[in-house]
Amino acid sequence: MSKKSANLAVISNYTFESAKVVNLNHYDISSALQTTLDFNQLISIFSTKIEVMVPHSAYVYSNPEFGLEIKNGVFSRHSCSYALKIEEQKLGTLKFTRNRKFDENELKLLETLLCCLIYPLKNATSYQLALRMAYIDPLTQANNRASFDDSVKREMSLAIRHDKPLSLIFLDIDHFKHINDHYGHDCGDFTLASAAKRIRDNLRGSDMLFRIGGEEFVILLSGTDVAGAELLAERIRTSIEHHTLAYSMETINVTVSLGVSTLQKDENADSFIKRADTAMYQAKHSGRNRVLVAV
Repeated sequence: MSKKSANLAVISNYTFESAKVVNLNHYDISSALQTTLDFNQLISIFSTKIEVMVPHSAYVYSNPEFGLEIKNGVFSRHSCSYALKIEEQKLGTLKFTRNRKFDENELKLLETLLCCLIYPLKNATSYQLALRMAYIDPLTQANNRASFDDSVKREMSLAIRHDKPLSLIFLDIDHFKHINDHYGHDCGDFTLASAAKRIRDNLRGSDMLFRIGGEEFVILLSGTDVAGAELLAERIRTSIEHHTLAYSMETINVTVSLGVSTLQKDENADSFIKRADTAMYQAKHSGRNRVLVAV
């Protein structure tokens, strides 16, 4: 496998020489790549545009910063791989495969063509980072309310289309006002961040955590039925209860109350959310530090 680092400084060495051989304007690569800020679409467009010049059977694009691994095609024995970056900014890794070796001229040409992809990938990275900042609660690093509103609708649509279960867990920190009043708001912030970490430690990669209010969190569980959601809620409750926080010279014991709902047939988003929220408040009113499942 051929491995190379492709950044603007490296691949620009081939630009003018290769341009004599290949009419880049004819394939209109740069213009096509300016039409989207979506990583998946960018790589797909690039692969399609260069197919005639550098034939390949498959590609895989990896970007750990965004947890991406985009694959397409039939993977074969021979491959070439490029670590994409501009200056010191990493833009992911792109690999192409096929059933025969890439020769030196093809590799030089591919490096030239990658010039067209660098800046669109940089723009997509900047856009996705901006979206992340807009959708992330800076204190807890959980997704925020705007992100939840978008995500729950999307996941409901997917669950209905694929006939898969979808569950919600609403979680509220017990006696949070007392923590703020007795120890101060800095301690309250510390408690929120610590609780979010304990929750994340118990989640799968596909589970989504949101902070939707002061001390209120929601966990969205795709592919999880009511029994699985209740089991996870109980595990989170126990984990937080058994973890003592040390703040300044104080030790603080925190508990949480949780409500669980699973999407029912023909149920809308408002009902789905309200049932979990109601179950959580029933858990608080019946003694706190417990899990209740919505009917």
